[in-house]
Amino acid sequence: MGLEEQLPGGILLSTVEKVVGYIRKGSLWPATFGLACCAIEMMATAGPRFDISRFGMERFSATPRQADLMIVAGRVSQKMAPVLRQIYDQMAEPKWVLAMGVCASSGGMFNNYAIVQGVDHVVPVDIYLPGCPPRPEMLLHAILKLHDKIQEMPLGVHREEAVRAAEEAALSATPTVELKGLLR
Repeated sequence: MGLEEQLPGGILLSTVEKVVGYIRKGSLWPATFGLACCAIEMMATAGPRFDISRFGMERFSATPRQADLMIVAGRVSQKMAPVLRQIYDQMAEPKWVLAMGVCASSGGMFNNYAIVQGVDHVVPVDIYLPGCPPRPEMLLHAILKLHDKIQEMPLGVHREEAVRAAEEAALSATPTVELKGLLR
């Protein structure tokens, strides 16, 4: 049972929310879900030159039960989509998803029946990172943007309302397949 479940709904929690947000953003544990070229750039981010550990990400977790950030790096095939959803469901709350690269965000150059045209059809995505493949600096910038989002995340009943509103917005958004782009 986390802190969110122990707090009643009618209490103003601004200071507690800021402290919890500060702690959470400094202790993200990303799950490895590298599927293509973007995974190489994700691995480079963990190396000594870019040093992702300075943001509290000491290691990439191979088990979803110990991770709270899923970085989907690369294209997702139709056969891999149920596996991705299963791994997402096994992650503990709160959890975040970062779609790394054009293929994970919108299917990229693979506009065919075998590739999911955007990982947001399978799991809710918090941050989209464009590029083919995006550089490690771009991944670090996206992680810092996610830190800002985590810092502002409410707790308790207010968090449930925010999550519900985000899910409704995602469901009412235009599907990626219907968007017109350069390759469509």
